[in-house]
Amino acid sequence: MMSVRLSEMNLPRFPLLTDEEMNELLKKVQEGDTEARERLINCNLRLVFNLVKRFANRGYELEDLFQIGTIGLIKAIDKFNMSYNVKFSTYAVPMIIGEIRRFLRDDNPVKVSRSLKENAYRINKARDTLTKELEREPTLQEIAEKVELSTEEIVASLEAVQMPSSIHDTLYQDDGDPIYLIDQLSSEKDENQWFEKLALREVLNKLSEKEREIIMIRFFQDKTQMEVAQMVGLSQVQVSRIERQALKKFKSLLNEDGCQTG
Repeated sequence: MMSVRLSEMNLPRFPLLTDEEMNELLKKVQEGDTEARERLINCNLRLVFNLVKRFANRGYELEDLFQIGTIGLIKAIDKFNMSYNVKFSTYAVPMIIGEIRRFLRDDNPVKVSRSLKENAYRINKARDTLTKELEREPTLQEIAEKVELSTEEIVASLEAVQMPSSIHDTLYQDDGDPIYLIDQLSSEKDENQWFEKLALREVLNKLSEKEREIIMIRFFQDKTQMEVAQMVGLSQVQVSRIERQALKKFKSLLNEDGCQTG
């Protein structure tokens, strides 16, 4: 019922921006144009709204989380620089999600429901069991099947009980929603590294599924070719060949359109 009330906010009156309009407004914001800043905020409220819905049933009113998410949007607008060479949404989404997650962590950890804590316990236990059985890190889907939960429920449960210092410890071989992965790995303490990952993310989805999987594990999880081979069920020679092909394609895509902003 709370989400119904939130969905009736007068967001549709702010039209979606074209890439050209977005670029123009971002340039004006960097020049100190407050009207352009206000328009960027208003026209991206639906983005905030869509992200906030992921945090339903956390014990908070969605209207409050929407306000927190909007703060993340404003920070993204104020900190964004055209030289980052990534789309604004690619930069803004982790900022918005991060702002909400920090609020949920810092406000009152006691508010985490018992069911989420129990799910997190089951998930971690299943992860340990599968790691021993498979002799490798299990995929998110494998864990989901083991505990009979959706991947979304697993992410929500782990995020709910996760302490800030352990964010970077929770890594999965997952080909699902890339937002979760980049948010897990990004660090405001090392923005240059983060921006590099965001730029790479722009072209990752243009690789084949197998190429993307291998690059993701090698780049984001810092695994050796032998470790990757064990995780994906291929020989090291095959992994090496696919990696070379992917990197060659990667460089070509970066030169071709990986530096577009918007």
